Amino acid sequence: MTRQHTTPDGLVIVDKPSGFTSHDVVAKMRGIAKTRRVGHAGTLDPMATGVLVLGVEKATKLLGHLALTEKEYVGTIRLGQNTVTDDAEGEVTSSIDASQVTREAIDAGVAKLTGDILQVPSKVSAIKIDGVRSYKRAREGEDFEIPARPVRVSSFAVYDVRDAVAENGTPVRDLLVSVVCSSGTYIRALARDLGADLGVGGHLTALRRTRVGPYKLDSARTLDQLQEELTVMPIADAAAAAFPRWDVDAKRARLLTNGVRLEMPDEYVGVGPVAVFAPEGRFLALVEDLRGKAKSLAVFG
Repeated sequence: MTRQHTTPDGLVIVDKPSGFTSHDVVAKMRGIAKTRRVGHAGTLDPMATGVLVLGVEKATKLLGHLALTEKEYVGTIRLGQNTVTDDAEGEVTSSIDASQVTREAIDAGVAKLTGDILQVPSKVSAIKIDGVRSYKRAREGEDFEIPARPVRVSSFAVYDVRDAVAENGTPVRDLLVSVVCSSGTYIRALARDLGADLGVGGHLTALRRTRVGPYKLDSARTLDQLQEELTVMPIADAAAAAFPRWDVDAKRARLLTNGVRLEMPDEYVGVGPVAVFAPEGRFLALVEDLRGKAKSLAVFG
């Protein structure tokens, strides 16, 4: 990672604080990086902390493709209470004694929510229903349904179960969990659905994202650290870490930057976005296979 006085093109891996929206972090970064060209890949709820990937300058063109990568979380699910928002931010709507829920029942419930599943996002999510954000409809008291959508939960593990007592005196059980999942998976929806399956209700009380694609918490910086020293992952390094790498010769590099669709090597057919590099290591473009030809998704060189 490098420090430069002019704003470089690249990614900034932020350790988002609790209480900030993803947009708040972008606004803060615009001030730190002294540029308006800042965006984020995938949102984090205000309550959640951890890895939020920001793009600065030309790297904003990478963000839509990075948002589709796998994500990893650790969190706490409380069994015994439902909330309006499916997390600790919302008002409690029901409380049931969960002290008798067994570890075997919990593990069986978790198993049902692992793999390729259909999930209904929370009503206070940013999902658009007929062009209007779901949370806006919910705030205005509308009665509406969000269609279930396919997500992949590669791993859902409970590594501790703790007995606790809620503020209203209800005995509850707090589960410390880790989840690896596809983009678009709502961890608070997993908490809600696990609680529903166990008959006691459930919601998310803490969430920390530890990975987005190849970018992990150990490379993330807090906003205070970034204020002290803007740490930017150069765009070429970011692309090489996130996508398959295709090195081309000078002639092909020239053709590609002039808009010619190159023949796609067999090894890159059907694998999704591929990062193309010129002989000197310059990052040229993000391309994908279209009928055996390299279709440009975004050009950088």
